[in-house]
Amino acid sequence: MKCPACGADVAEGSAYCPQCGARLSGANAGPQSNPAGSQPNAGQPVPPAKSASAVSSGNLGTEQTYQVPPTEGPRFVQPPVSQPADEQEQNLWQGGYSGKDMYETWILYAVITLLLLILSVWAQTAWVSWLSVMVVILLWLYGTLALLYRKLSVSYRVTNRRLLHEKGLLWRITDRIELIDIDDVTLKQSPIDRLCGVGTIVITSSDRTHPVLVMPGIKDARRVADLIDDARLKERRRRAVHLEQV
Repeated sequence: MKCPACGADVAEGSAYCPQCGARLSGANAGPQSNPAGSQPNAGQPVPPAKSASAVSSGNLGTEQTYQVPPTEGPRFVQPPVSQPADEQEQNLWQGGYSGKDMYETWILYAVITLLLLILSVWAQTAWVSWLSVMVVILLWLYGTLALLYRKLSVSYRVTNRRLLHEKGLLWRITDRIELIDIDDVTLKQSPIDRLCGVGTIVITSSDRTHPVLVMPGIKDARRVADLIDDARLKERRRRAVHLEQV
């Protein structure tokens, strides 16, 4: 038998045309075809129809093909490509100069102020009193300006890859030291620094710009020094593993 849509030879008892996928009517399909509305024969698998053909009204031998829309189904969206966790740069600590580092300076200024007041009272001279007052004012003004400058002009940031430090008030200078280049981390604290929880961290590295970087007035200095040292060791182990894999 022949398919009424495309004219291809179709085996007797077929429910669909193997060439174009058109459904065969009961009269053309023969006595073995399923009645309309029933399921196709289990022995005859139904091929998925990618295109359909229709007979042109002017010429039966001419086929008119149109694209069948795709079957609805799950969509597979490619997940965004993310960088491995060990390759991402993460901030570990960020800080600057702490005013607690000047507690020793304030104590020294207080002692000098007290001595000048005692001197002015003992001398009982007008010019000595005025000179003492001027020295005290200039002393405390200088200390206040120095504190403001250090707090506003210095900042530090430690990541799992490098140490960044900025210096300057109007003109900023930013320098970077790779953690793998750091050779030693030293912590310096006076008795008053230990009581206040501040200290000076000294970084010794193979960096050409800052082979020795002094970070004064760091709050919680012991924890920060341990953090830098641990990050340095982890970065060196990571670089060593990557070199072995090359």
